[in-house]
Amino acid sequence: MTNLEKLNNIFSEVFSVDVSLLNADFNKDNVDLWDSIHQLSLTSGVEDEFDIMLDAEDILGFTSYENAKEILKKYEISIE
Repeated sequence: MTNLEKLNNIFSEVFSVDVSLLNADFNKDNVDLWDSIHQLSLTSGVEDEFDIMLDAEDILGFTSYENAKEILKKYEISIE
């Protein structure tokens, strides 16, 4: 499983959506379920899956699917 597939699975599970809905428009402003609890579940899932510890700034920055991919690149996790 690729890192992108892992990330997609986390988003899909946290927000109960099909992976096909994950795109540049998938963000806190366009997703009804996106609240602080879901964002915490999302970042916790990412930390567990990729064995990283996100800093506070990055946790707060997890406000979209695209941001998540960029933040993971900061931790040298290749997302393709």
